[in-house]
Amino acid sequence: MSNRHWQASYGSMPHEIDADAYPSVTAMLDEAMKKFADRPAFRCAGCTLSFADVDRLSRDFAAYLQNRLGVQRGDRIAVMTPNLLAFPIAFLGIVRAGAAQVNVNPLYTPHELEHQLNDAGVETIVVFSGVSGTVAAVKDKTRLKTVITHGVGDGSGKVLPSPPVHEQLAGSTTLADALAEGAKLPFTPVALNGDDLLFLQYTGGTTGLSKGAALSHRNLVANVQQFKAFMPAEMLEQPQVIVTAIPLYHVFALMVNFISFFSIGADDWLVPNPRDFDAFIDTLKAARPTVFTGVNTLFAGLTAHPRGREVDWSRLRLAGGGGAAVMSAVSDKWKAMTGIIIHEGYGLSETSPVVSFNPMTVREFSGTTGLPMPSTDVKLLDDNGNEVGLGEPGEIVVKGPQVMKGYWNKPEANAAAFTADGYFRTGDVGVFDARGYLKIVDRKKDMIIVSGFNVYPNEIEDVATACPGVAECACVGVPDEKSGEAVKLFVVKSPGAALTADEVIAFCRERLTGYKTPRLVSFIEALPKSNVGKILRRELRDLK
Repeated sequence: MSNRHWQASYGSMPHEIDADAYPSVTAMLDEAMKKFADRPAFRCAGCTLSFADVDRLSRDFAAYLQNRLGVQRGDRIAVMTPNLLAFPIAFLGIVRAGAAQVNVNPLYTPHELEHQLNDAGVETIVVFSGVSGTVAAVKDKTRLKTVITHGVGDGSGKVLPSPPVHEQLAGSTTLADALAEGAKLPFTPVALNGDDLLFLQYTGGTTGLSKGAALSHRNLVANVQQFKAFMPAEMLEQPQVIVTAIPLYHVFALMVNFISFFSIGADDWLVPNPRDFDAFIDTLKAARPTVFTGVNTLFAGLTAHPRGREVDWSRLRLAGGGGAAVMSAVSDKWKAMTGIIIHEGYGLSETSPVVSFNPMTVREFSGTTGLPMPSTDVKLLDDNGNEVGLGEPGEIVVKGPQVMKGYWNKPEANAAAFTADGYFRTGDVGVFDARGYLKIVDRKKDMIIVSGFNVYPNEIEDVATACPGVAECACVGVPDEKSGEAVKLFVVKSPGAALTADEVIAFCRERLTGYKTPRLVSFIEALPKSNVGKILRRELRDLK
């Protein structure tokens, strides 16, 4: 299938993009800061920064990094912060100084943080005061020399109520002080090219310690150009308003919400804590977004919330879903509330991240992740490395300008991660239809084998989610004497639902063949999720 049969479905979209349209992401974002200087760039906690503000503040931070910390081209600087104004200021300052950003989940445990900082060779970290205790716990076990802390308001010019900095880090520099000092220092622009390191994006570490996907400036320039190729011209030319509730340290929000939409002058409303649904909905009401991105659990939460319909969705042009499979029942509820479907895409940290996306011309939820991006080759391979036939499942392997060169300092992992002809092995199983739309069947390692038949959890979950009284669900394989494995479904009930396990099984039996029907149903208060909202099936396996 590497003949790119999907291009027949492209319509007027370009088949190729220029991965060197800009010499670096820094050059692309510099252009936006000049071009859209007067427009609002980021809003958070009642504060607004214009593109000119972001330009000035990130320049000041870059000057501080260069002059006070001696930061050089290629140095790695960690950022451990939720969606606050400090994030874009820190990121743009880091890349303008020629350094690379190591994105750190603020909810990491000390063990996870220590591994990541040491693996990346980080000497400087920018950290939100509310999670500074994690840094304090591991600082002496790492190469950290400088800790720059920030509160909710740093960068806005306002002092807003914030958690205290951990007492062991009481003497550290604040971001506000670094910006004030940097304003008085000279800044030396750094000439970067496409091969320079931009991000170390650590993968979830679902199997052992997490690995850093080394993403270059060219990887991200390419993926932005690819993503824009799937957008109608008028969307790129008109001012967009985007609400960012998925975390910016995750590559999905980083590439789509931040880098892509910043490059076209969008007004980006940052949501630091989407679990606070009332504050989140207040932001959506104020923003009246034209673009919104999320994961399945976020869309499901909004459609289930009584205040979801208070939002004026009339301006919404694009709802982009990724990070995990979007359930058709969730998209149906979303369309009933907003008038538009969720356009699902597929990607990974290692692919910067977008591999495929549903074009804007798609008007009905397809249950697929759309068409592969321009300038991208995708093949589906069986266990022997041979391409499968059309309509047959196989492991998705990808080649394109958005694919990382490799994992940071992991030659053995890199040897295993790529095929002999240079395709990245995703570990996901997919199927192509005749039009070239790619459906993700499941993670290879999440597949359940019942009496020799392959059962993909996504399919079971998609059916069970449509059962009245099911708020959300997830399934795993459990050992079974007769069939080797059996399907066990974990269900979170809708509020007030009087639902039994037998009713769920009966609902599934009407819609699924026998071996796919859940044998066991267990009701649970909440599903274990990552901070991005991905359901953690491995934790459910431990619940058995």
